[in-house]
Amino acid sequence: MTKLRLHDVSHRFGEKVAVDGLSLQVAKGEILCLLGPSGCGKTTSLRLAAGLEDLQSGRIEIDGRLAAEPGRSIPPEERRIGMVFQDYALFPHLTVAGNVGFGLAKENGGARSDRVREILTRVGLADRAGVYPHQLSGGEQQRVALARALAPAPGLMLMDEPFANLDVTLRNAVRDDTLDLLKGLGASVLLVTHDPEEAMRMADRVAVMQSGRIVQSGTPEEIYLHPVNPFMARFFGPVNELDCRIQGGEVVTPFGHPPSRLPDGAATLVLRPEALSIAAGGNDGTVEDSRLIGAYWRVMVRTDAGLMRVRCSERPPRNGAAVSVTIDPERIILFPA
Repeated sequence: MTKLRLHDVSHRFGEKVAVDGLSLQVAKGEILCLLGPSGCGKTTSLRLAAGLEDLQSGRIEIDGRLAAEPGRSIPPEERRIGMVFQDYALFPHLTVAGNVGFGLAKENGGARSDRVREILTRVGLADRAGVYPHQLSGGEQQRVALARALAPAPGLMLMDEPFANLDVTLRNAVRDDTLDLLKGLGASVLLVTHDPEEAMRMADRVAVMQSGRIVQSGTPEEIYLHPVNPFMARFFGPVNELDCRIQGGEVVTPFGHPPSRLPDGAATLVLRPEALSIAAGGNDGTVEDSRLIGAYWRVMVRTDAGLMRVRCSERPPRNGAAVSVTIDPERIILFPA
């Protein structure tokens, strides 16, 4: 069952086209990440789905029912959606319990208290019910915002950069906890982010936007390993790009001839740092710089083809050392010139 469907949705702010013929859908129990650089239209798409912007063109359905079309729209409060914003938007004058219970006004006192207690327990904040937002850490505030959105048992969750205000270490922990909670509840989620790692970490499926359009969608693995164009390849981190030729079903490079299914001719070879390995000795290049970045070494190798970025799981040869360079044929990305 499809929880959310946007069909051929477009939106303008004056002369600027923010969303251009966007079509996507979120299945029941699916976490879909709408990923893209700042200004690509992803937050506008989320606001249109929420009913916070009037739909100018296209059609939006929630649970198979019309939610919006030009000149006709169901109010946000009637769409059975939960929303978590980047700034959390907690009410400073209400306690944690008051914030979580805000969307349960139609419940009687006993049922409302039971639901607040239940959802606070699910997010690990049952002992913080009586404190105020300013007394909470950033991670706790994020969990209160999530609990408030989940309390009315919405059919669909919309999340706009919900982890952006957390420091890196806390962000990873809160993302993992949130993912466990959402999966445990079987929630259907549209999550907007500009962070490729976050999308890979959270999503069942990723849809990448550029200039108001979906460039590519698929599983995180499909998106990362098989980008459809150089923009997609570059968006997920630094890459090495080489002009090359395809001859007789092989890619002619300074570092070997991996196989290719492209027809003969000029091509662009894109290699992520982990697609290359180096070994001491040889004459392919010289180690110019190496730095330990937590779980791996980031190495820069000067070659005749230019400066190559390499990721090593073990300590690389010292700076200045001559090295051989090898391409992993399973990791090459090729585009016709």
